[in-house]
Amino acid sequence: MILVDKNRDNFVLVDGSSYLYRAFYALPNLTTVSGFNTGAIHGVVNMINKLIKNYKPKYLSVVFDPKGKIFRHDIYKEYKANRKAMPKELSEQVPPLIDFIKSLGITVLQVPGVEADDVIATLATKLSSKKNRVVISSGDKDLAQLVTEDIVLINSIDDRILDINGVKKKFGILPNQILDYLMLVGDTSDNIPGVEKVGPKTAVELLTKYNSVNGIFSKLDQITGKLKE
Repeated sequence: MILVDKNRDNFVLVDGSSYLYRAFYALPNLTTVSGFNTGAIHGVVNMINKLIKNYKPKYLSVVFDPKGKIFRHDIYKEYKANRKAMPKELSEQVPPLIDFIKSLGITVLQVPGVEADDVIATLATKLSSKKNRVVISSGDKDLAQLVTEDIVLINSIDDRILDINGVKKKFGILPNQILDYLMLVGDTSDNIPGVEKVGPKTAVELLTKYNSVNGIFSKLDQITGKLKE
C-alpha cells in the first residue's frame, strides 16, 4: 500500500502510551551516567522519527493516557483492575519524554479523564477525508474499528499496515464489526468479560451470519444448543 501520495496529506496520530510500553519492554535498560532511565525515551523518539521518515505527515500528534481514572471507571469499576501500576523506572521517563517531543515541534495531547485511544478516535473521524488520510500508529487492537477507506492502522509492534482488507484478514470480520466482536468475546487486557461460551471463532461465525450483536438478538430463535443458553 502506498501511503505517501502527492494528492493526499497524511495526518499521523501516535498512541504514545502504546509506544511507551513497547519501548520500555523491548529495549535494553539504558540509563544516563547518573542512573536515570532513558530506554523508553530513546525507543519512542526513534519510532516517531521512523514514522516521520516513512509517512511524511503534514500533521503529527502524539497522544498519551492521562494520569488517574478515566470516565469508563464510572461506568464499570473493575475496568483495567487487573493491571499493575506503571513501573517507576518507566513512569519517571514520561515527563522528560513529553517535554522532548514538544521541543521537536510535535503536538502532544493528554486529556484528563479520557484515554489516548478515545482522543485518537475523535481526531481520526474528524480529520479523515478524500484529501486527508489518517494514519494511526498503535498496538491497540480496539482501534481497528476505526479503519475506513481514509483511515489506516499501523501496528506499532510489527509495522503491519491494516486497511479494510487487512482487518478482515486478521480478525475475520470488517472494521465496523470490531466493536460487536469485542462485546461478544470481551477483553481480558481491560478486565472486561465477554459472553459466556463465546470465543473468537464463535464470535466471527455469529457476526458473519448475523452481522451485529443486534442482528444476533433479532434471530435468537435460530440459534440452538448450548450457545443459546
